[in-house]
Order: sequence, then C-alpha cells, then structure tokens
Amino acid sequence: MQSAPIYIALGANLPLGVCSPRETLARARQALTEAGLVVVSASSDWHSPAWPDPSDPPYVNAVVEVETDRRARDILDTLHAIEAEFGRARGERNAPRPLDLDLIDWCGAEINDADGLVVPHPRATGRAFVLLPLAEIAPHWSDPASKRSIRDLIAALPQADRTATYKLQEAGKLSPDSLAFAGRGD
Repeated sequence: MQSAPIYIALGANLPLGVCSPRETLARARQALTEAGLVVVSASSDWHSPAWPDPSDPPYVNAVVEVETDRRARDILDTLHAIEAEFGRARGERNAPRPLDLDLIDWCGAEINDADGLVVPHPRATGRAFVLLPLAEIAPHWSDPASKRSIRDLIAALPQADRTATYKLQEAGKLSPDSLAFAGRGD
C-alpha cells in the first residue's frame, strides 16, 4: 500500500435507475473498495448547486481517502471504468451526470503526463464542493502544487460558494438544532 494519502472526490446529480444521487455515492464507495481502492476514510455527503447552469439538478458530493498499491494512472483508469459502469457518458464538460469521480491527490505527488493525467486535480483548489468535504477528513492537507493549506484555500473561495455548499444530515437523524428549527426543541 502507498504510505501517503490518496484522495478521490465523488459527485452525482442525476438519479441512477431508482437510486438517488446520495444512494449512488454510497454504491460508488462500495464499488471503489471492490475495485481494490480500499476506502479508509469518508466525508459526509455535501449538497452543492450545479455549475455552470444552476437550473440543473444540485449535486451530492463527498471525498474519500483510499489505500492501494496502484499507480495514479491505474487509479484514474479504474475511476473512469466505475463511472462508465454507473452510466456516465463522457461528452459535454460540466453536464449533469449520474457519477463523477476525480483523483484529487495521489500521495502528494505532482504529475502532468502526456496522456492527460494531472495530479493534483487542477481545479480542485477552487471548488467548495471538493475542499469542504476534504477538510472534514484531512484538515491538515495542503495542495501539493501550491503548498497552500486547505484552510487558506477555503478562505480564498467566494463566500457565495462556501455558503451554497453544505453538509447533508445522515438519513434518519435529527440534530438538536434541526429540532429547534422545526419548533420541537427546548
């Protein structure tokens, strides 16, 4: 197994058969493990608006840390295969999709190869829907390219992006805050 962390971002905003995007992410986490990318830590699920067209369905996002002895290229190929199994058809960029898997960081390495593999993910540091879930499981992470801390990267995001991206509650659980909001709290 690799000694440094490997982070993968998950997102979905279209149903997969009878599965909601949130259920799709749960199944995707299982598919990662079945493919040899053992999930050792997982963020909560997060809500984010669709971009660039906010009229598209909103996304459910998460980040996982995985362990594997695979190289970055093999991991990316595995992610693309899982996306295809889940009905993802590559085409229009930023289009709604049943599943999106991105290799965010592979062992702190910087890779930019001729076949299009770029690690760390080149747009991850400007995306609240990646940084907020990542901070939940890796609060001391720093971007391998810029060396900026996750805290600094989040602070640099537009306030509107940080506000529009929020953690979803676990199914069936109510917090004291949600009960108070509903008029049922103390």
